[in-house]
Amino acid sequence: MSLAYLINKRKREVEIMKKGKKLIALLMVVSLLVASFTACSKKEEPAAEKETEQATENAEGDTATDETKKLGDATLKVWGSQEDQEMLGKMVENFKALYPEDNLDISLGVVSEADAKTEVLKDTSVAADVFAFASDQIAELQAAGALYRITLNKDAIIAANSEPSIQAATVGGELYAYPSSADTYFMYYDKSKYTEDEVKSLETMMEKDLGPNVINFSFDADNGWYLSSFFFAAGCQLFGADGTDPTTVTFNDANGVKVGNYLIDLANNKKFANHDDGLLLAAFQGGTLGATMSGTWNAENISKALGENYGVAKLPTINLDGKEVQLSGMANFKLYGVNSQTQYPEAAMALADYLTSKECQQMRFETRSYAPTNVELASNTEALSVNPAVAALSEQSQYATLQTSIPQSGNYWAPSEAFGAGIMNKEVTKENLQENLDAFVNNILATLE
Repeated sequence: MSLAYLINKRKREVEIMKKGKKLIALLMVVSLLVASFTACSKKEEPAAEKETEQATENAEGDTATDETKKLGDATLKVWGSQEDQEMLGKMVENFKALYPEDNLDISLGVVSEADAKTEVLKDTSVAADVFAFASDQIAELQAAGALYRITLNKDAIIAANSEPSIQAATVGGELYAYPSSADTYFMYYDKSKYTEDEVKSLETMMEKDLGPNVINFSFDADNGWYLSSFFFAAGCQLFGADGTDPTTVTFNDANGVKVGNYLIDLANNKKFANHDDGLLLAAFQGGTLGATMSGTWNAENISKALGENYGVAKLPTINLDGKEVQLSGMANFKLYGVNSQTQYPEAAMALADYLTSKECQQMRFETRSYAPTNVELASNTEALSVNPAVAALSEQSQYATLQTSIPQSGNYWAPSEAFGAGIMNKEVTKENLQENLDAFVNNILATLE
């Protein structure tokens, strides 16, 4: 074999090795690029977001009724009031029966709705997975990061409950709680003095002659909770459209002036009186009152006072500058929330959803006389007729305006009391109405100390 042949062979081997190395390098680059894209597409999500999205993907129906679903094993704690413990125990057992294949360990604890915020914020990591709380606590709970944003069955929950109750459960456009029951005021009336049709309109009521020394209608006019119903009826806003804007109150706009004029005329009518709870009860007992505004706390006493003439209804409409508008009282709601630090978000949301379902709201009504927020149940007059006061509250809650929970709302109560008192003692007149409305609003918007 010649030396020239060996040299040429070696050159060809070197060339092949060079090409092979280039090919290997190219393949390595391609592999790295593919791996990079794959890693980007499978980037790890935060645990809470992954769980939320998984819960949403699994939510194809109502957890309260779909027995085919599985939640997996979970250990949950539920907080509710002492008075609700027995009822909650039954609800929990019914919920567990919907998931026979899952090992659900659910315990109860006693924390009232009024105390929920305080107890949860002490240490969210040890608080209940699901807890009941009053709607005026939601802003602080959400701001503190204590509430899990609801994704499971969200659209169904919104559709099933009254608009005011959903507003109460919403922060920043996101649903953070489950409506459970409503609390607002409505109208009590003496059936011997008014018919069911007559109490639909305040004008009709005030025009009727009920005899000497009888007051046709009363309410606590220097109490901002009741006074607001007239302003809300006119479309006036207290802290913006959703009650969260501390810079916007429109009680002194053109509609507010119409309300002021209406209240002045009402206060000057001898058939009207400014009654607190004690005065209205005495008037009913004495047969000298046709109708008034109050809540369920007075139901038993008023029922005893009126006997067979005991009547209840939603608040009436008023004729405001030629237009019929519905009085809209302030409302609070009882809500259920899910702890943001729960280890079982899907199971916790499913449980909270069930505890506030139509079935459980029906049980609350029958067991504890709670007014439902479920639209179908609240509009079922036959089902609610066994408790007239709750039936009236449920109907009125569909027209109610949420009592705001922002810090600025603390500035509302004293100015509203002063304005109402000024109407009643005739210090506020049609001539100085705008001036007094402006002062009313300016005091509400004053900088918090």
